[in-house]
Amino acid sequence: MLSIGIGELQRNSSIFNNLSEEIQIVDKRRKKIVAMVYPVKEHSVVDKLAGKYRGMVDNKGLSLEQIKEEAMMKAMREKYGLSS
Repeated sequence: MLSIGIGELQRNSSIFNNLSEEIQIVDKRRKKIVAMVYPVKEHSVVDKLAGKYRGMVDNKGLSLEQIKEEAMMKAMREKYGLSS
């Protein structure tokens, strides 16, 4: 695990481009850990985070725009009583 200061991070933000291990960001004046940054994995963490609600998630493989549009249409139907 790497440990870097806030100032180093501000000077060299390209550290995140090729992140291969976790980084601990430290405030050196106060000697406190500010954040932990982990590299991005190829697989989704949704299943890990869902826990007991995993079965309730309906993943249709839609894009974010399609999901927003579907949610807006559902809200409009509920509010104004529109039919599809």
